[in-house]
Amino acid sequence: MYTIAVTVGGHDFEVTIKQTSPNGDRFAAQVDGIEHDVIVPDPGQQGPNEWMIVGDRPYEILFDEDLKTLRVYSGKHHIKVRDTRSAITRPESGDGRVKAPIPGLIARVLVEKGQQVSADDALIVLEAMKMENEIRAPRSGVVTSIRVKPGDSVVRNTVLVEVS
Repeated sequence: MYTIAVTVGGHDFEVTIKQTSPNGDRFAAQVDGIEHDVIVPDPGQQGPNEWMIVGDRPYEILFDEDLKTLRVYSGKHHIKVRDTRSAITRPESGDGRVKAPIPGLIARVLVEKGQQVSADDALIVLEAMKMENEIRAPRSGVVTSIRVKPGDSVVRNTVLVEVS
């Protein structure tokens, strides 16, 4: 179970998601305290189109490639998704080690060794539960080490990048 903060069209929601089936097609999603049963008929499907059933109603959801907008029957909406646990997983010492906030798959590495970065710059895109999460620099500096590559699976707290 994990909680994310979602902003859709300027409205903020707290969503807690719990997988309820072993093959990953059924979830319990609690949105601002109200629980909804969600079925994703083809959880292995890749691409911007997603079908899901919420309660007994089917929905087709079209995500843009950068997960900044979604289109549903009511129109196109700007979205922002943030894993609420990610803020507490950065090392408190500020030593520049950037760790995976959740288990997932490395979708993209956005920096190169030796590159200058600023605090809060996106370094890695980590895919988890069909969502892409940008992992950001804890401080300004130079990327001294990249320990992952696209396609790698990582567990929570795996060191991904070092910035000094």
